[in-house]
Amino acid sequence: MTETIVVIGGGAAGFFGAITCAENNPTAKVILLEKTNKLLSKVRVSGGGRCNVTHYCLNPNHLAQYYPRGGKFLKNLFKTFGAPETIAWFNARGVKLHTEPDGRMFPVSNSSETIVNCLLQGAHKAGVNITTSLGVEQITLPGSTPDGQFHLRLSNGTTLKANKVLITTGGAPKIESYQWLRDLGLRIQEPVPSLFTFNVPESPLRDLTGVAVGRAKVKISGQNLENEGPLLITHWGFSGPAVLKLSAWGARVLQQLNYQFTALINWVPDHTEESLREALLQYRQEYARRQVTSHALFNLPQRLWKALTALAGITDQIKWAELPAKNQNKLVEFLLRAPFPVKGKTTFKEEFVTCGGVDLKEVNPTTQESLKIPGLYFAGEVLDIDGVTGGFNFQAAWTTAFLAGKAMAANQNN
Repeated sequence: MTETIVVIGGGAAGFFGAITCAENNPTAKVILLEKTNKLLSKVRVSGGGRCNVTHYCLNPNHLAQYYPRGGKFLKNLFKTFGAPETIAWFNARGVKLHTEPDGRMFPVSNSSETIVNCLLQGAHKAGVNITTSLGVEQITLPGSTPDGQFHLRLSNGTTLKANKVLITTGGAPKIESYQWLRDLGLRIQEPVPSLFTFNVPESPLRDLTGVAVGRAKVKISGQNLENEGPLLITHWGFSGPAVLKLSAWGARVLQQLNYQFTALINWVPDHTEESLREALLQYRQEYARRQVTSHALFNLPQRLWKALTALAGITDQIKWAELPAKNQNKLVEFLLRAPFPVKGKTTFKEEFVTCGGVDLKEVNPTTQESLKIPGLYFAGEVLDIDGVTGGFNFQAAWTTAFLAGKAMAANQNN
C-alpha cells in the first residue's frame, strides 16, 4: 500500500525533508503544504539575499559548539549529516559554494535564488506534491481515528489523511503559536527572540553610524555573559557578530531582564588594564607634544577614538604631556569598560530566529520522531534548537530534515 507522508511547512527544512524522503522512497506519496503563498521565504532573504547556506566547520564536535540550544542534541547528528555532507549535497545538484574569510558559505552566484531553484527543482524531480495557501488547522492522531492514520483538517475545510507527518513550521515569537502542538500533548519550551541587536537610544556614539571595529568584547553588566568579535555602531545602538552572538547565548537571560541592561564594551580586548596603561605611558613619552585626539591608537577608527577621548573629557587642545591623570583614567575606563544603557532590541535585518520550540527530550535524535507520538516527526526551527549567526541555523535545518526524511522513507507501515 502506498504511504502518504505530509510535510507541514514550505521552508528550508520542509523542502529538504520532503526531497530526502521522496528520493529514498519513490513509492511514497509526499505532500508538502505551505499555508502562505510564498515558498522558501526565509531562504530568499538570508544573508542579505545571498543565502548563508552553512559554515565551513567540518568537525562535528566543533560545529555543535555554535548552538546556544541544541548543541548536545546535534553533535552526533552532524557525524551523519554535517557541513561536509551539506556542501556535497548541493554540489551534486550543480550548486557550488564558496567560503568567505569568516567561514560563512554562500553559493558562488551570491544569490539566494540559486538555492531556492535548487530546492524547487529537487522537489519537482523527486515527485513531491507542493501546495501553497493551504494550512493545517488541526491534527487528529492515529489512536483517535478509525483507520489508524493521521487526519489533518485543512484551512479549506477538507481532511487529508497521512501515514506520517513532518512538522517544519519554523520558530514563532509567541507560545500561542505552538498551541496546536501543545494540544497534541507535546511539551514546548517557551519561545524567546534570539539574534537581535541592542538599542541604545541615548548612546553618545549615535553620530558614528556605520563605524565598525574589527574586534571588541561585549559584556552584560552583572551577568556571566560576554562575547567578542566584530562590532558595528548603528543609528539605534550596536550590532555586528559580537552583539548578535551574545544575544543568542543570552536570549533567555536578556528576556528576563526585559531587554533593559547595561552593556560594557571593551574596545581593546587584547589589553589588560596594566598593559593598556603601559601602552599609554609609552605613547605619552614618545609623542609628548602630539595632541591626544589627533591620532587614533590601538587600530581604532579615528572617529571612534575622538568620541572616546571626548567622553573622557579630553579636548582637541590637550597634548599627551599635558594629559591630566583623571582624564587618562577615564580614557582607560572607556576603552576597557565603556557602559551603554540598553533599552530594547531590534530584529537583525529580516531574519527572525527564536530559541524555544518542541522540547528535544521528547524527540528521538537519530530519526527526529516524536517519542510520544509515533509517525510524527520534526525538523528545523520548530525544535528547541538555535545557532549563532553565520549559517548555523540553516545547517541545523538541513541536518534534522535529512534525518527525518531518511527515517520516514525507511520506516514502512505494515
